[in-house]
Order: sequence, then structure tokens, then C-alpha cells
Amino acid sequence: MREDAGMFDMSHLCVVDLHGPDARMFLGKLLSNDVGKLKTAGKALYSCMLDQSGGVIDDLVIYYLGEQHFRAVLNAHTAASDLEWIRAKVSEAKADVTVIPRRQDCVADDVEPLAVIAVQGPKAREKVFRAVPASRHAERLKPFNSTIVHDPAIGELMVARTGKTGEDGFELLLLASHAGRVWDMLRSAGISAVGHEAWDTLRLEAGMHRIGKDMDLHTSPLDAGLGWSVELDSDRDFFGKSAVCARRQTQQFVGLALEGSAAVPAAHSTVTSGKGAVIGKVTSGTYSPTLGIAIALARVAPDIRIGSQVNVEVYKNRIAAKVVRPPFVRGGI
Repeated sequence: MREDAGMFDMSHLCVVDLHGPDARMFLGKLLSNDVGKLKTAGKALYSCMLDQSGGVIDDLVIYYLGEQHFRAVLNAHTAASDLEWIRAKVSEAKADVTVIPRRQDCVADDVEPLAVIAVQGPKAREKVFRAVPASRHAERLKPFNSTIVHDPAIGELMVARTGKTGEDGFELLLLASHAGRVWDMLRSAGISAVGHEAWDTLRLEAGMHRIGKDMDLHTSPLDAGLGWSVELDSDRDFFGKSAVCARRQTQQFVGLALEGSAAVPAAHSTVTSGKGAVIGKVTSGTYSPTLGIAIALARVAPDIRIGSQVNVEVYKNRIAAKVVRPPFVRGGI
């Protein structure tokens, strides 16, 4: 993945289409980031979806496909509760918005499910173009943008220049009935199949968050290092805004590079100062094959400086670590 190209079956993610004249207005209320930034067809936006206490229900990517058509990609294990929340808020707002899930296990009888294949790596784009000729329409696509192309063999294909590995590449959204065929086409172009544990390592090396690990309903997005995706300075109101403003930031989100150890710190492992005082907790950790060391993401006290030396509890041992600013790769430590 770091040297060539690999692909993941990400069809467990829940693609949701939102249609209707009130779609933009409703999403402006639902999301912490401002969908008003989405003005060009295909443009994507990262955002949190918060509850009324300011906790993170989910983080997601929203695509602008038309003034009355937006597409959201929800995380897998939160999808059911996400959909329940979204539908409840549509009802409360009396918004003219139709919510259409496109994942296999929750589509309506008259809706075709979508599959998601993420192809990432420095050679991902050239190999996708070789495997799926219609994707060449995305050759000039800028990062965090998408386009919809039509292929005679596989029908409608959404090509999004997005991903969560720190590498360039595409996320391909297509009819699930054609996913096996496209998978084989990509394999034939020399793209390796990669498992989800490897995906988790890649996203952590890239310093990217995972719902349920690095943030959840009990976490303010400000403490999770996601303040850049929460618009607090405008007059726009959204669910959870007043609570986030009241809580403000009490922790900072940092990376930890463990020194001289391949032992991986588990979630909730204690982080202490050189004097032994508890200063935070690990949110997720892994062994980085790219760097040859164990790494972690953590929430620590706001006065801890980048470059500081701390200790991390790993199997009841204290392992020295350096506080760094993510990402760990591609411009990181």
C-alpha cells in the first residue's frame, strides 16, 4: 500500500442518498461542518455528526451531487443508530428530505445496493485507469472531489478521490451486482487485496480517526482534535453546537512514538509524565511497519508540548514515548 497499490472491500460502510428541496438546509442543521462550502458538483466535505450533548455520533464524508441530492458515507457499526438519528431529525424539522440507504442489508426493495471499493497507494490511480477505462474521466479530479461516470459493462460508477490511508487513490462506489467483476478487473491490473486490520494500521499511521476508538458519544470533537471540522464562529446553528461551545477544549489530541519497543499500547492505556503523573489516555495503537516502531493516538492534557518525553503503560510496563503531531507518515515524524 505504501509503495504500490492495494484495495479494500469497504462495502460495510453505509452509503446514504438524501434527496429533496430541503436537503441543504437540513444538512446545515445536522452536521458540524458547513455544507454551504459545497457548491461544485462532486465536491466532498468531512464532518462530524453530534448529539445534543456535543458528543460524536459519527464522522462521515458528504458529497454534493446536486442541489437536491447529497450522498453521505457512514461508518459501518454506527450506521443503524446514525440512520435512526437522521430520520428522527428529518421528522422533527418537518424537512422535505428523503433518506435512502444504499447498503445491502438496509435497502428498500426497489433500491439497488451499492458496493464500495477503496483503491489506495502511490500507483493506485494509474492502475484504476488501466483496469476500468471509464474511470479516466476522473484523471484531472482534485483531492476530496468526485465524479460519476458511466461504463457500458458496469453501469454508473462514482469515482471519489478520497480515502483514509494517507495515500492518494480512489473510493469507487458502484452497483453491488457488479462489484465482483470490478474487483477481478482491479486484481488483473496488479492491485493487491488488503484486509481490514491492515487498513486500521494505515489509517493510524496517517493520523486519522476511527469512530468508537478515537472519539465517541462521550467525546467532544474539540478534545478529539477535530475542531477544524466544527464551525463555531458563524451564526449557523447545528445539533450539539451549544454544548460544544459550553464544554470547550479540555484535552489535546496527539501522536505517540514509542521508543525502543514494538509492544503495542491498547486503547485506554495510561499516559504519564516523567514524574509519574497521569496526563492522558491512549485511544488507539498499532505497530507501524512503515516506521518499525509502535505508535499510538492519545488524548492528553492541553499543556503537554509536542516533542515532550512521556511514558505509556504497555502490559503493566512503562515504555518511553515521544509526543508527536500526527500524521506519523507522509510528512509526520
